[in-house]
Amino acid sequence: MSPPQLVVHRDKELMAQAAAARLITKVVDAQASRGYASVVLTGGRNGNGLLTALAAAPARDAIDWGRLDLWWGDERFVPEGDPERNVTQAREALLDSVPLDPKRVHPMPAADGPYGKDADAAAEAYAVELAKAAGPENHAPVPSFDVLMLGVGPDTHVASLFPELPAVRETERTVVGVHGAPKPPPTRITLTLPAIRAAREVWLLAAGEDKANAAAIALSGAGEVQAPAAGAYGRSRTLWLLDAAAASRLPRSLYPPASP
Repeated sequence: MSPPQLVVHRDKELMAQAAAARLITKVVDAQASRGYASVVLTGGRNGNGLLTALAAAPARDAIDWGRLDLWWGDERFVPEGDPERNVTQAREALLDSVPLDPKRVHPMPAADGPYGKDADAAAEAYAVELAKAAGPENHAPVPSFDVLMLGVGPDTHVASLFPELPAVRETERTVVGVHGAPKPPPTRITLTLPAIRAAREVWLLAAGEDKANAAAIALSGAGEVQAPAAGAYGRSRTLWLLDAAAASRLPRSLYPPASP
């Protein structure tokens, strides 16, 4: 387990821009050393804000988009093309404007796909896809993602791991279906904590006053069942990227100087 590092920016726009620049550097470095990079995307306003900032960044062309593997941390189990789907939002924010290799883009199944309305079967299929992409050097039946990004919800949920629900208690499976989520839509697919913890780096994104309590709880030693964000960490690095509003209730001992 890597102890969390905190970076606090003045506002959500600067946070998104700085996170995009940080991601570009990480991807370029991975591609230079290994030939490819692997990233897990997150939805929500902060995840999509980062992708929008990345689309506008002049340095985005430093990435070899054809050698980038993209996965998702969770997905709303709704039909393909639905505006609620994280992949739909990601395509609009960035993916449709860069030359990705379609074979390296791995969206989670939709509710009108081959598994119909069976979210559990769709989750199992995504787990199989992840396992096929994992190599002998990986530490789990998933690839060792270079960066796995997670938005932090006001209730401390990450991906679609909500407090006290069965998915956050999962210790073996890497992907599960979620039923009865407290945030609509109620049916979802999500990576589990074991899959998240296989990533080299986990970045948690939180911006806005409504995320302040969640950040304070997750970083104060809370249990992962009650505060799933507390259980999300990377093998080599865990990075919390916040704006000043989301960091406003952190203990002063954790609060770093503001970054530009």
